[in-house]
Amino acid sequence: MTTAAVLTVTGQPHEAAVLAALRASSAVSSIVLAAAGEAPLPDERLPCVRVPSLWARASVLELCDVLLQSGAGQFLWCLCPAAIVDPVGLPRLLAAAAGTGAALAYADFVDERADGSTSPHPLIDYQPGSVRDAFDFGPLLVIGRDALARVRCSLERSEASRFGGLYDLRLRLAAVGPVLRLPEPVARRPVHDPRTSGQKNFDYVDPRQRDYQLEMERIATAHLACIGARLTSPTAPLVPAAHPFPVAASVVIPVRNRVRTVGDAVRSALAQRAGFDFNVIVVDNHSEDGTTGVLAELARADARLVHQLPARRDLGIGGCWNEAVYAPHCGRIAVQLDSDDLYDGEHVLARIVAEFERAPYALVIGSYSIVDFDLQQLPPGLIDHREWTADNGCNNALRIAGLGAPRAYHVPTLRTIGFPNVSFGEDYAVVLRLCREWPVGRIYDSLYWCRRWEGNSDSALPLETSNRYDAFKDRVRSVEIAARQALNAGRRA
Repeated sequence: MTTAAVLTVTGQPHEAAVLAALRASSAVSSIVLAAAGEAPLPDERLPCVRVPSLWARASVLELCDVLLQSGAGQFLWCLCPAAIVDPVGLPRLLAAAAGTGAALAYADFVDERADGSTSPHPLIDYQPGSVRDAFDFGPLLVIGRDALARVRCSLERSEASRFGGLYDLRLRLAAVGPVLRLPEPVARRPVHDPRTSGQKNFDYVDPRQRDYQLEMERIATAHLACIGARLTSPTAPLVPAAHPFPVAASVVIPVRNRVRTVGDAVRSALAQRAGFDFNVIVVDNHSEDGTTGVLAELARADARLVHQLPARRDLGIGGCWNEAVYAPHCGRIAVQLDSDDLYDGEHVLARIVAEFERAPYALVIGSYSIVDFDLQQLPPGLIDHREWTADNGCNNALRIAGLGAPRAYHVPTLRTIGFPNVSFGEDYAVVLRLCREWPVGRIYDSLYWCRRWEGNSDSALPLETSNRYDAFKDRVRSVEIAARQALNAGRRA
């Protein structure tokens, strides 16, 4: 099968070497350059498509037409102009894509650092729930001709405009054919974002990216409608309480080995001023660093602190939440506070509980400010998740990485679902499940100081751990999409 390649060109010095490697491959029959603006070309003799923006809808459409007119059986899109293809690995990727009839195919690669050192960079498998726009395909993307021909006309009606042409294209391709990941390196790419996982956490809520996020939301929502998973605003009634609650609200703090911060968190919770009874439930997951002693001393001084020591030793953060919310001393509303963090003032708890009185919410989510250990604000500052809307928040939730904090739950409703017993994504899984059926309230003022410091569990994750976490969230999304498809199909029946 013949393969036409598109090399993205931005005027970088590596591009001549990348082009030479493509030319040296017998698997590539023709090459087209896709140049951003007036970027200089590595070879003026090759056909070139010049576009103002590489990922705009009009640009992607033009490139799709050029590829389809080439007559090749499949297409290789070199997304990174600095990635050098492996002379054996690339033909293996192309052969695997052709042999399986993949609509899309991608493969692992090798990271190359400035000092010449290298390390493997495995990716994760694509799932039905891999609908986030930040999914990492690596530097190379193979597109099947038949699949591209099937979706070409529908791209004319795309919600994409300035940013999401490629995102929209890959969602449409994934909807009409299989997506293949080849779990072996087929290219070598310079490390292009050396930041740690903790530094990247909040890219998607940077207010400077507002227009980008709105466009991606429109694309994702259209995709969900196409596959039968788009929801209308949920309106299910709350689950009634089976018995009276001992207090109106409980602040829930799962903790393990946070001796430096847990005292601040508990004091922040106990300092709340409210016109109702509340307690603070700290689930101490077998801490070994002195955390238990700090909590025991605080509990002796204030009877509102419930220091809960679970018998089980297999609990993740989600399991600790279950220990609290199913306990008889839990209040009607359970309000989250992480053991690193603090409430922003003395009236946060009252503000959150009052929001539950405004409407039959199963969940209320506030906003928070990023601060350092000493509570000095860090960029991007306030994280308010204004991308949430009452009409479409339940759909856009499937695309984004998180929903905000602090999160507060209507406990009788929460008890019908429970938390997954994991230590990453447990909150996201519960929020997705709740917003499938029940309304969600939002507070857009800062209620919470989110401390970023070296002790955060997600401050500098190894690639293997990041991949495992991303795969878990994609699986959660996959399950949720399937459930929403079934729900919609039942409504239509």
